[in-house]
Amino acid sequence: MNAEQESTDSQEQKKTSIDEKLEQCESVENDENPVEASVEPELSYEELAEQLQEAKAKSQENWDKVLRIQADMENLKKRSRKDIENAHKFALEGFAKEMLTVIDSLELGVQAASDDAPEVLKLKEGSELTLKQFQTALTKFNVVAIDPVGETFNPEQHQAMTMQESADVDPNTVITVFQKGYLLNGRVIRPAMVVVSKAPAEVEENSSGNDQQA
Repeated sequence: MNAEQESTDSQEQKKTSIDEKLEQCESVENDENPVEASVEPELSYEELAEQLQEAKAKSQENWDKVLRIQADMENLKKRSRKDIENAHKFALEGFAKEMLTVIDSLELGVQAASDDAPEVLKLKEGSELTLKQFQTALTKFNVVAIDPVGETFNPEQHQAMTMQESADVDPNTVITVFQKGYLLNGRVIRPAMVVVSKAPAEVEENSSGNDQQA
């Protein structure tokens, strides 16, 4: 290796050494002078406590919203299930009401057939058989007759056409049924038209007089 080559290598080594020293100086300066903007000032205990309370309040508010939404969804599901059940249970209500008029006509025909003539008796027997078939078919679909003779008047199932004095039964008792009522799965689709008993007038007067004397 000649002298010129050695001189060149020496100069490059010196240059590399100088560059390394400059980099070290820059690194030290950066470590000694950190960026002040990145350091947040410390919060006091009161400020931290206030922020914690605000966070708790917000968390409780959000939790309450979640509970309300869950409750609303559960109520909506229950209503939907109830609507679907009612739709299935009472889908035949309109059809059943139309069939009731047919049953009424058959019952009237059977009651009117009082003649003992053979032709009338055959017609009566046929009507009774048809009526029984209709009633059996409706019973299969939970359509039940309301025939409350002798029962206490129930305004939810009975429609009082008139009241009649009677000493033989307690007041507010059904003594006559003009037209049967019907239930579909427990719901009244037609109330029974009835006559309701009431106490005789003399009994009411005596009861009123006893009350006044007392």
